[in-house]
Amino acid sequence: MSEIRNLQPAAIWRNFDDLTQIPRPSGHVEKVQQFLLDFAKRVGVEAFQDPAGNIVMRKPSTPGYENRKTVLLQAHMDMVPQKAPDSTHNFETDPIETYIEDGWVHAKGTTLGSDDGIGVAAIMGIMEEKDLKHGPIEALITRDEETGMYGANELPEGELHSDILINLDSELWGKFVIGSAGGVDVTSSLEYQPVDNDQETAVKVTLKGLRGGHSGLEINEGRANANKEMVRLVRKAVAENGARLAAWHGGNMRNAIPFKAEVVLALPESQVEAVKALVEQQRLAIEDEFKGIEKDVQFFVEEVENPTQLVPREIQDNLIDAIYACHNGVIRMIPAYPDVVETSSNLAIIDIEGGKAVIKILARSSREDMKEYVGSMLESCFAMAGMRTEFSGSYGGWDPNPDSKILNLLKEIYKEQTGKDATVQADHAGLECSVILSKYPGMDAVSLGPTLLSPHTTSERFKIDTAEPFWKLLTTALERIEEK
Repeated sequence: MSEIRNLQPAAIWRNFDDLTQIPRPSGHVEKVQQFLLDFAKRVGVEAFQDPAGNIVMRKPSTPGYENRKTVLLQAHMDMVPQKAPDSTHNFETDPIETYIEDGWVHAKGTTLGSDDGIGVAAIMGIMEEKDLKHGPIEALITRDEETGMYGANELPEGELHSDILINLDSELWGKFVIGSAGGVDVTSSLEYQPVDNDQETAVKVTLKGLRGGHSGLEINEGRANANKEMVRLVRKAVAENGARLAAWHGGNMRNAIPFKAEVVLALPESQVEAVKALVEQQRLAIEDEFKGIEKDVQFFVEEVENPTQLVPREIQDNLIDAIYACHNGVIRMIPAYPDVVETSSNLAIIDIEGGKAVIKILARSSREDMKEYVGSMLESCFAMAGMRTEFSGSYGGWDPNPDSKILNLLKEIYKEQTGKDATVQADHAGLECSVILSKYPGMDAVSLGPTLLSPHTTSERFKIDTAEPFWKLLTTALERIEEK
């Protein structure tokens, strides 16, 4: 039995522990869908899987609370599958192993899945608790939020009947989110005819150990992007050592800052030592430039079997130049809120090998015109390399409503419980509220959650002492929801 089952409140931790045993990486949610349906049947609440693959649950009101407004509790079922380089974890079959250290819950060598497993666990707790007082409750647990908000985007209109939306996917206790950025996936691709390799040998260059992180919440922290750091090395090796590009694989999630990248370079035998020295020089430069941020930079060279084919020289040079020129990171802060990011881009994934080059970027902005601007900027950059760009998974921003009634209720309860004023803000990270509200515009919406740090990385951790006040706030708010 996991030690986290002994934590309080039991309604959250028991269910979260159960969730850790169910594989649920984005794109592979069949097991957790069935798990949630089985759970609902066991605790006696209505539940079904909708055409989008979301799980919807409904719990009737406590006697005497029938005239309260209906509340929709919302979270997402999938998790980001990241693991340490030495981990053998298989996210499609293996449970997450948790442990407690210094007041935090961690996972052993993988992401924890508290994003958004804690939100799902809270919903499960609400659905099974018999002693809570509340009006009618709906729950929406969406499919594949992390890879493109597919469940929310495909949510049928007319399926939900709620007046209030409480999203449980925020990550700092005491902060209520009332707005979020929109985003769009930018994919640039190019097919090419590989050429025969005329070089004498080959090396694989690996950069890893970077912090990575959430490309919305942590894009402003100045963390190194493995693809952007790798291109500095590759450009020098091509220009100074006659290297040729055979393959490039960097990053694996569109909404995660890439912490690892690998390239295979073919080159003259006489230049191997020079490239090794260049890599070491670049490693030291990264450590110096990111001092205090990146603490485990690993940049090294291995000699590998010489590949038979290479990227054609002109295409190679164009790709390298485009990657070098591609913007990554914060573009602009919100002028009225200079501490909040308005627009950014994350050079998330690069895959070049075997006749095809694919580059994937997630662009975010709380302004629709700036989202279009950054998309066009990236399209223009890669067009100069002859690449074709496609846009997908676009979602709009969530406009803040500082006069929200549910927000004011939560602020009131938080002040009663803590004696402090809550923080209210808009986030740069995308939340499904924007998509849901586009289909159900009458809902009054807010997002909240307990504290978790470093989501989308193997350093993800959950602050234990924020779970109980979060649960108390949520259950108190449900009891005090106003009448229709």
